[in-house]
Amino acid sequence: MPTSTALVLGGGGARAAYQVGVLKALVQLYPRNHGIPFKIICGTSAGAINGTSIATHASCFHLGVKKLEWVWRHFETRKVYRASLPGVLKHLSKMALKGLQDDKVNTDAGSLLDNEPLRHLLNELIDFKRIDRNIRNGALTALSVDTSCYNNSRSVTFFQAARDIENWTRARRSGERRMLNTEHLLASSAIPMVFPSIKLNQAYYGDGSVHQLAPLSSPIHLGATKLLVINLDSPHKHYPMELEFHPKTATIAGHLLDTIFSDTLNSDLERLERINHTLSLIPEASRAQLALHPIKTLVIKPSEDLSKIAARFYDDMPWAIKTLLGFLGIDRQSDSSIVSYLLFEKSYTSALIDLGYKDGMAQLNELKAFFNLT
Repeated sequence: MPTSTALVLGGGGARAAYQVGVLKALVQLYPRNHGIPFKIICGTSAGAINGTSIATHASCFHLGVKKLEWVWRHFETRKVYRASLPGVLKHLSKMALKGLQDDKVNTDAGSLLDNEPLRHLLNELIDFKRIDRNIRNGALTALSVDTSCYNNSRSVTFFQAARDIENWTRARRSGERRMLNTEHLLASSAIPMVFPSIKLNQAYYGDGSVHQLAPLSSPIHLGATKLLVINLDSPHKHYPMELEFHPKTATIAGHLLDTIFSDTLNSDLERLERINHTLSLIPEASRAQLALHPIKTLVIKPSEDLSKIAARFYDDMPWAIKTLLGFLGIDRQSDSSIVSYLLFEKSYTSALIDLGYKDGMAQLNELKAFFNLT
């Protein structure tokens, strides 16, 4: 069967800047007028935003990466969520009043932070019409955005693709063809409790990582036979089994975010490796009869602890947000990864881009072999 390569971008808030660095390393292998080397792009949460941006520039890989890097290197927290003291207090007051109202009276989604600025930023930066144009001219086969439906606890993948790709339904997950827009990206990146869920049609959707049982399912349903996965799971400090003190709430919350964004992807990668090994034991003729084939993967992930990097730039976070997190027991010394997800400041995001570039260049030979460039 023909080879089709997919780019899989996981979620992780501000950590997604790392993905840009890896793509910056990869783009060095191609001439300036070359299109993207993966016809399928699948993203979750902030990875969905990066993936959509690249999809709109599918015909020119260099330009797509260059524009995406410029945005991340000039990021400010206020461009993602309201970070001024008046803005934070106004939003928290609104949430407090909502808590006193009957659910039937007020159906707006509650959240710790107001990410309305992100809606404006996405509307300004992403030309969604280019996606369909790139699919029609063959520069792109499919783009998918993973979400979680809070109405039925299902993982729903919204995709825009070539006509021969059909919807799919599996246990607690499905794929639905849509013309993608800003609301799909906001839904996919709506971190639970932090950002508000988004209403699409008659249902409410949140971060795609929440109900995501099989993160690699989407690219395979879209026809991928090879997967380049940029995972945002970074190495972190391990503690002895016997702790002297009970872990703080902030630490537990950080573990929950790490679980949402990384654990299912890591588990799915392990499952795929086992399936590939099993298939290698089956004669090729029998595999063809069963319509089964191995999926080749290349995974690139941070070589350094992103939480430690975030701690270095903690003072760059807006004062109102530091104060709010302080009430939750989170400061520079906290053993919590929360800051690494919410620190949308250019000093931190630039450091992550540089780390991603370094890690990508360290695996340049593997990238060459994966894309058959050797």
